[in-house]
Amino acid sequence: MSAGPALTAVARRLWPMMLMVCLGTWAGLGSMTGATARFGTGMLGAALAVYAIGGLAALRVPAPGVWERILSPVVGGITGLISAATGVFVIPAVPYLQAIGLEKQELVQALGLSFTVSTIALAVNLVIEGGLQLSLASDALAGLTLACVGMWLGQAIRLRLSPAAFRQSFYAGLLLLGLYLAARSAV
Repeated sequence: MSAGPALTAVARRLWPMMLMVCLGTWAGLGSMTGATARFGTGMLGAALAVYAIGGLAALRVPAPGVWERILSPVVGGITGLISAATGVFVIPAVPYLQAIGLEKQELVQALGLSFTVSTIALAVNLVIEGGLQLSLASDALAGLTLACVGMWLGQAIRLRLSPAAFRQSFYAGLLLLGLYLAARSAV
C-alpha cells in the first residue's frame, strides 16, 4: 500500500469506497460464524474463479465513468458484507478497482489500501465477537511474518514483470484461490 507515489491520490479518490467497506463489514457482524458461512465461502470461490477466467480471457469490465461516485460506495458496502461473511475482500472490490482505469502502481496501492482497510474492519468484528485470543498470537504472528515475506517477494517480482505477465499472474492466483474456496466449502 505505501510502496509507491500514489497513496494520497488513491486514498482521496477511494475514501467513499473504504468507508463503506468498513460499514458493510460491521453490518455483517456475526455472519462469518453463522449457519450460512460455508455457503457464502463456496459462492465467493465460484465468483472468484469465474472472474479470474474472464480476466485470463481478457474480458474487461466497463469503466464506470461518471457513475464512479455512486458505484464506489456501493461496491465498498457489498465488499464489506462479503468480507464479514467470508473473510475475503476481493469481490467486487478488485474488479471494480481494475475497471476505474488505475495505472499498474496505482492499482497495487489501491489494492493494498482496500486490503488494509478491510483487514482492520474485520479485526474490529473479531474483537466484538471475542475471536481475538492470546492463545492464537503465535500462529497469527507466524502468518503475518509469512504474509510480509510474501508481499516483499511479490513486490520484487511485480516490478520486474511486464503488465501482461503481471495481469496473467494476478488472474491465475485468483483462479487458484477461487477453486480452493469452492472446494473447501464443498467438503
